[in-house]
Amino acid sequence: MVLKVGLRDVIMRSDVRGVRSLKMPKGLVKVILDYDGTLTAEEKQVTELAEKSIASLSQEILKVPLSQVRDDYYRIRAMLLAEPHRFWWEVNGGIASYCDEGAFITNTTTIQTMLRMNPGYAQAVRDFFPKFEYDPIVDCTNYLFHKHTFDLEPHFREATEGILSELLTHLRLEPIILSSSKGDKVRKNMRTLGFGEIRVLGDTRQYEINPSWKRQFVHPEQGEGQVFRLDEKRMIDLRRPAYYNALVKEMRDAERLVVAADTFSMPGALPMMMGIPFVLLKTDYTPAWCEAYVKEHPHGEMLPDLALLVERVEALL
Repeated sequence: MVLKVGLRDVIMRSDVRGVRSLKMPKGLVKVILDYDGTLTAEEKQVTELAEKSIASLSQEILKVPLSQVRDDYYRIRAMLLAEPHRFWWEVNGGIASYCDEGAFITNTTTIQTMLRMNPGYAQAVRDFFPKFEYDPIVDCTNYLFHKHTFDLEPHFREATEGILSELLTHLRLEPIILSSSKGDKVRKNMRTLGFGEIRVLGDTRQYEINPSWKRQFVHPEQGEGQVFRLDEKRMIDLRRPAYYNALVKEMRDAERLVVAADTFSMPGALPMMMGIPFVLLKTDYTPAWCEAYVKEHPHGEMLPDLALLVERVEALL
């Protein structure tokens, strides 16, 4: 894997020079926890999310029979998972995540690919989203995700309540819940679980690739750039300024950050390049290539069970 070698040197010579110069008080360590798939078992929710999305596409957006959309969805999904390195969640022409990195990511990528490959579907989406933030298809998948995940039963992982309690009572650790969206769903579900006091770091847009962002990173073998090769089949795109700026801001009043999530490209790649420890929760859907990459990275750590999070974070301090 190309990106792993020499990354300890990268951390001191890359864009992190600006972060390292920040004056940070001793003591506080912020543990930034991704929500979907990390605190929740999204593998138990994804079928319901897919079916709700298929129904909305059929009835509301595409105006075609439900059976047709469902057949197309599951055919495209099988095609993606047969060669996952060839398909990805695309935003502004960049790779936000490969299609096999998470259960919800597979759903989003399946819908995007299905809509892009069918000219009639693509036109119907353009008609439904005449004004858009990214492009009509990305806006469509964002719309479906936020509309239908808001009311999904959370299905918290077995260890979620215990690990949040442990983090809240720890003398040095502050838990923060990470959300790409505004965070309303996360706040609602945290209150339901009895943890309404935990701060939500919302609108981080980990998926958002911004081609106009000029900040460079330095790779010891590949030189300066923003997009680096992971292996012979995959690239990682670090042009995520909204997420970058959110992380830098959190570092200003903390000794250290640790990011924990169930997927790699969106929540994990950028922090690791910035020298921030990243803990990847191993799930039933974790791809072997993600696990291998994180294991070998100097700022990566695999987490076999969410219940072990505090123990792993303490070992990093």
